[in-house]
Amino acid sequence: MTRRATSARPTKRRAGRFAAVQALYQIELTGAAPPAVIEEFVKFRMEATADKRSLAREADPAMFAELVEGAWRQRERIDTLLKPALAQGWTLERIEVVLHAALRAGIYELIARANVPARVIITEYVDIARLFSGEKEAAFVNSVLDRIGRTLRPDELRPAPADGESHAKEAAPVR
Repeated sequence: MTRRATSARPTKRRAGRFAAVQALYQIELTGAAPPAVIEEFVKFRMEATADKRSLAREADPAMFAELVEGAWRQRERIDTLLKPALAQGWTLERIEVVLHAALRAGIYELIARANVPARVIITEYVDIARLFSGEKEAAFVNSVLDRIGRTLRPDELRPAPADGESHAKEAAPVR
């Protein structure tokens, strides 16, 4: 099965992540309280009466709520981790709000959900960024989450090679 075929039918977790990014975006733009936004999402976007085309309808409500509450509650810590992972000259204010929401949710998962492999988390949020924006933005999310993932989960993601070292060592299969 190809990757496209797999991602054509989202899992409850992927839909929960997607909805969490939407909710974090809404919280950031409107200043609404996270519990109110979570309740609105569950009631109007996740219940059986919701629009059948809505990706949020497929979401795991418990996971969705955990991601929104956790990412919002820890946003200062998350943003502190995020700042040094940005390219030189970039600031948090320069990041599109929806991408900032995706990064916050992804970093929260890297911190709080050790049972989920880091590479899965990164891939999921790269795919979400691609849905909201495009390839360039997805590459940005990949780069930032990879840097932070290597710091938070060094046993899973080996540190990036130092400047001047070959990347070939990292890509070589382990036997």
